[in-house]
Amino acid sequence: MNKQKLSFLEIWNMSFGFLGIQFGMALTGGFMSRIFQTLGAEIDDIPILWVAAPLTGLIVQPIIGYMSDRTWSPRWGRRRPYFLIGAILSSITLLIMPHSPTLWIAAGFLWILDASINISMEPFRALVADKLPDSQRSYGFVMQTLIIGVGTWVASSLPWMVSQFGVSDAAASGVVPMSVKVAFAIGALVFLVSIFYTVFTTKEYPPEDMEAFEKEKAKKNRFVSDIVENIGNMPSTMKRLGVVQFFSWFAFFTMWSMANPALTEHVFQTPAPIEASFDMANIVQKEAFNVANTAFQKSSNLVGSSMGIYGLSSMVFALLLVLYTAKRRINRKFVHMVSLILGGLGFISMYYASPETLKYSFVLIGFAWGSILSMPYAMLSSSVDPKKMGVFMGIFNMFIVIPQIIAALGGINFVTGLIGEKAINAMLVAGLSLIIAGLCNFLITDKNAITYQTEEN
Repeated sequence: MNKQKLSFLEIWNMSFGFLGIQFGMALTGGFMSRIFQTLGAEIDDIPILWVAAPLTGLIVQPIIGYMSDRTWSPRWGRRRPYFLIGAILSSITLLIMPHSPTLWIAAGFLWILDASINISMEPFRALVADKLPDSQRSYGFVMQTLIIGVGTWVASSLPWMVSQFGVSDAAASGVVPMSVKVAFAIGALVFLVSIFYTVFTTKEYPPEDMEAFEKEKAKKNRFVSDIVENIGNMPSTMKRLGVVQFFSWFAFFTMWSMANPALTEHVFQTPAPIEASFDMANIVQKEAFNVANTAFQKSSNLVGSSMGIYGLSSMVFALLLVLYTAKRRINRKFVHMVSLILGGLGFISMYYASPETLKYSFVLIGFAWGSILSMPYAMLSSSVDPKKMGVFMGIFNMFIVIPQIIAALGGINFVTGLIGEKAINAMLVAGLSLIIAGLCNFLITDKNAITYQTEEN
């Protein structure tokens, strides 16, 4: 099918729903560990509590990709039904999650939320490849990154923002502060509204051969065998990108799960107080706990706000790429390599950061994040069968979730322990992992994936 080039507004409309998806991801990435610590989690236990996120992605994304490839509705299209279902479930879970009374209920809600976000997110990746000609795909994925950057920046700063309007950061032992609850409620609303905007402003192409599509859909469901077959037939470029993805996502999972305990302790000098260390029956001791807990909650707001900077810098990175790729080709491999190495240096610099300079570390991390959200998908979409774009995007997610599962099941604790016991060492591990990811780009050799070739170029 010859696809027409889309205008800026059309690409913006089809990508806008990612704003809501990123609100959900940024709120969990920035504040889920804080919720776990508030509910009594020990620092060493935090990674395993995060295992829900990658496990649900491993299961849900290939299924949703496979199903959306086989879906067509004249009214709702192929990918949009999944946007809606995921948005509704995610919004409900975001609203309820910070009210969790116990640690394990909060962990359970993380399972539900991540599954719901994945229902919406995977079809969004496939939609870009569905609608855009190959020459515009870098542009399309970078546009998504631009919107994701906005979402990360705003959502990560929400608890700090609402606290500036007088919403309290203080709370009793084992209770999530009201500032976090309000922030999650705002995130739920943004998630729903932004997805609805994309659904009602974007049309999809019907299957190129409707008769063949209906025959294929009518066949006996061979989901497992089809997935296994497609995994076995992965293009070599996809496998090599998988190595880059492994180290990239090990690094970012380490950040999401460990940045709050590491930075509140090392940079802000306000670690989460352990209730068992205080005699809560003693008024003086109880007040000392409350003071320490409020200081932790306030510094957690500042950590979240600092993390939002990586969303802002990824947005600037994406904007520059949008302007450049609208008219010119880029070397995707080189851009990705340099961006990942800069991000790795950003993580390492946290060891020497102060509360005033921490934002500069996240600026560098934003370059890596902006590239991770665009360049691998642009390279992948130029090397797979367009008819199987959804299922291959879902399978590609394995290279995202497997490193996170390994990290959650002891990988972070083991590698960090080789350096030392301090929580900040997890950020050093993240930095080294991201630099390795950058260097692994030397494995990518497919010229069409590296720089899309057109007749006019």
